[in-house]
Order: sequence, then structure tokens, then C-alpha cells
Amino acid sequence: MAMRGSEEARAAGAWPQAGASAGQEAPRREEERGAGERAVRVARGLGLASLGLGVAGIAAPRRLAELIGLGRDPAAWTILRVIGGREIAAGLGLLRRPRDTGRLLARVVGDAMDLALLGTALRLGRGDRGRLATATAVTAGVALIDVMAARRLGRAVARMAGTSRRAIHVERTVTINRAPDEVYRFWRELENLPRFMTHLASVRAIDDRRSRWTVKGPAGSTVSWEAEICDDRPGELLSWRSVGAAEVPNAGTVWFTRAPGGRGTEVRVELRYDAPGGQAGAAIARLLGRSPGVEIAGDLRRLKQVLETGEVVYSDASVHRGPHPGRPPERTFQPPAAPSAGGAPTTGAAR
Repeated sequence: MAMRGSEEARAAGAWPQAGASAGQEAPRREEERGAGERAVRVARGLGLASLGLGVAGIAAPRRLAELIGLGRDPAAWTILRVIGGREIAAGLGLLRRPRDTGRLLARVVGDAMDLALLGTALRLGRGDRGRLATATAVTAGVALIDVMAARRLGRAVARMAGTSRRAIHVERTVTINRAPDEVYRFWRELENLPRFMTHLASVRAIDDRRSRWTVKGPAGSTVSWEAEICDDRPGELLSWRSVGAAEVPNAGTVWFTRAPGGRGTEVRVELRYDAPGGQAGAAIARLLGRSPGVEIAGDLRRLKQVLETGEVVYSDASVHRGPHPGRPPERTFQPPAAPSAGGAPTTGAAR
């Protein structure tokens, strides 16, 4: 068996839409680029607003205090100067790195601090209550704008860049002693995929091109999405991608090439996906383990076993979880069932 892999790297280019034509992808990418540019412009505008407020807080704290209802309290002037310095730092940060959502989230934290200050002044009855109430409402509105801008910026910049920084690209190859048409037909029946891809709970065909994928998550949870086949060349190539609001955006392509010397079929798999946070991220972390390439290589080894021998062969290490004696104690055990070529469970033998 030949197995090789390209370096798993963070994707820096556009999000792969496996097999999609340039004519289909160009409008979508142009729209995403436009959304990203608009979000960046909003971030720069908020940066300029921070600079303006910061300069006012430092240069004219007394006037600003009177405007928002804090009166002529020298302590309030000092606080406004400190807030002004913070706003200037936030504004410069946003103007320097307008695609950094962390800079916008820092503004949200600052908004929360400002709301706490204004709320305290209202509760203690210091200053003009009417102006303080107006300033509090305005600050709450600004905080909401900052939160929405941060969320939109994160999504838009991720799409404009293709995907988030957690994007992963994996490529692996295996040689199987079967004809390309036979290997293609087995893979094209998408319900076969969970037989050798251990992270998949199920793949259910919706129609000839669409299917629903479910992967195993932690603590018995699952993560699902719909996928569509975007390029199908019998005996040569199969490409798919997730569609809609997939929790785990992904795309893949598998090539079936006749191996030299009549050695069967060289199967090359390329996967790109985005492992987000939350439940979906935890599921991906589990299903791909420490090294995505190692997991995909294992899937291809199991595919080779299923097609060449009709079953997946389990080692002693796959039966016993965690550390265990090199020679198991004298007792019988039932190894986990493995799918056979005919679909009936089989028990494994040590290899």
C-alpha cells in the first residue's frame, strides 16, 4: 500500500468549492468580497468615532461632562480623560487592523465600562438625571452597534479570506488492488462511507446529488449538514461540498487513477474544512484527533481492507482502550463489530 500526504496547512486562499465551475463561484465570491469590504469600512468608521470621542475626553473633559450630565465634578473629569485615552487606543487599533474582530470586541468591553459608570451616577443621583439617562441610552445603542459590527466583521472577513484561521487542508493517497470503476462505484454509494470513515455516524442520500451527513460528537452528540455533489466523473473523480448554513463548512474531492504496473487504483482524497468553536468544533476535534492527516490515512487503510478483504481488521490496541498489558490476561472478549463487504458484522483478528 502506498500512502503519502501533503503538509496540513492553514488555508490562506479562497474557501474551496470542490468541482464548482468558475462561472458559479465568481458571483458568490464577488458578493462575499463586497460584504467583507463593507464590514471593514464600518470598522474603520467606528475607529474614527473612537478617536473623536477620545480626543474630546482628553481635550475638553469639563464640556463633555456637562454634556452627558455628570456636572462639574473634578473626579468625573479625570475619569473622562482616562476613558478618552482608552478610546484613542481603540480607534488607532481599529484603523491599523480593521479586520481584527478583537479590536471591536475591545470596544464592547469599553462600552460596558461606560454603561457601568453612567448607571452608578444615575443610581447615586449625581448630575443631571435627564442627560445621564439620554447618555446611557446612547451608549447602550453604541454597544449594540459594536456587537453587531464585530459579528458581521468576523463572518464577512472569514468569507472574504475564504474561511476562518481554523481552516484545514488534508490530502492523502492509498493504492487499492481493485479496478478504478469498482472503487468509484463503492464510494459513489455514499451510504458506504461510514463503513470505513469511523467519525461518520451516517450518510443518507436525499436525491441523486444531495445527501445528509452526520458525524459523531462528544458525549453522544452529533453534528449534521447537507452536502451536494458538484462534479461526478464515473471511474475518475467525485467532488462534494457542504451547502446551506453548515455548522462545519467543508469540501472534498477524491480521484480514482489507474495505478502503474497493473497494481489497481490509486485513490487520492483532498479535504478542506473549517473547524469552528462550540459543539461543532468539539466534534471535529474528536473525529479528526490530534492529526487530521493521520485520521484520513486510517480511513483509507480501512477502505483498502474492505475492498480487498471484505472486512476491517482490528488490532489488539483497537479493542482495549488506554494502556493495557502486551499479553492480555487469559479471558475471552468480544471485539467490536466491523462491517464486512456484504454488510454483515464481523469480528476482528489481531494484526
